[in-house]
Amino acid sequence: MVKLQQKISGTFRSEEGAAAFCRIRGYLSTVKKNDRPVLASLVGAFQRNPFTPACAHRTG
Repeated sequence: MVKLQQKISGTFRSEEGAAAFCRIRGYLSTVKKNDRPVLASLVGAFQRNPFTPACAHRTG
């Protein structure tokens, strides 16, 4: 998806912008792979209640 973004807009304006793009796309990919609603998951993330897969929870 990074190459597609670069192709559409030309380039990222900063390295931080590219990193943010990758984090958001990675989060959305994880949400989709876990059959969760994308929009509700994004809203939850902005409300400081992000979806985390069961294997990502820490124990002990």
